[in-house]
Amino acid sequence: MNIGFVGAGGIGSYYAGLLSRAGHGVLLLARGDHLAAIVAKGLEVRTPEESFVVNVPATADETQLASCDYIVVAVKGYSLGDVGETIARAAKNGATVVPLLNGIDVADRLVALGVPRESIIGGLARVSLVRSAPGVVERLTPFAKIVLGEFDGVSRHRTTQLVAALQLAGAEARVSDDIIADLWKKFAFIIPIAVTCGLSRGPMGPVLATERGRELLAGSLREVLAVSSAAGVRISDADADTILHDLMALAPGMRPSFLYDLERGGPTEGDFLAGAVSRIGHLHGVPTPINDVAAAAFEIATQP
Repeated sequence: MNIGFVGAGGIGSYYAGLLSRAGHGVLLLARGDHLAAIVAKGLEVRTPEESFVVNVPATADETQLASCDYIVVAVKGYSLGDVGETIARAAKNGATVVPLLNGIDVADRLVALGVPRESIIGGLARVSLVRSAPGVVERLTPFAKIVLGEFDGVSRHRTTQLVAALQLAGAEARVSDDIIADLWKKFAFIIPIAVTCGLSRGPMGPVLATERGRELLAGSLREVLAVSSAAGVRISDADADTILHDLMALAPGMRPSFLYDLERGGPTEGDFLAGAVSRIGHLHGVPTPINDVAAAAFEIATQP
């Protein structure tokens, strides 16, 4: 089994490192000083439990991914178009495409880039990872969870095989029998964080310290839940309560990757986060005033 990783940031590097250490055939698409460091001295993986160095095969040559059995897509949403041709080529050669991007419409975007829909399985990762230096990836959370599933709910060997490989490599992974619902639940969790931290330009602490901040967080969540229901995916009251509880329990210093992108002044995933809530809400006639304002503010902030 050969697993190609498109995107050598935190998620791509971390899981490529785990799988490579476990003996699986891995190929990490990387560039620049990160690639040079991996080639020269291996990939260093740091976690709260351990640190290790593994010689992960890495390349800047996209054509080498064409023969992979799986392509794990771990780029930021705004870079998906840049690698679409590479992913589509591998998929048409038989690869299963596994996107681990933020957003609720990733499969549709991949199809628009030429990837056959039947080649795609749904995926999500719940973990905080950072590429802290060239050749170094660090897991900040005590947990790291991957959920994979077929969009039609049918169990297939390609999905169970990859989950088994991840589990044997030491990752917490499971097969979902309703990946669409799981994707919406993750979406409902990350949107309020992106909205509140993005608008306040700071970590979660100040948001949670004020009544208005907490209401902004909860209000953004309510809008996502309403949009999800209108789109045909109802998140149960129990799941909604769990999401809200987890949001209110976030560490004060927590800063989403979206905020780092916003502070750097470059492209952000705002259009695929609050922007997506706004678009889907308008499509179904669901008011989303908080996410509308956030999407507009983030768009304005990233204008050249």
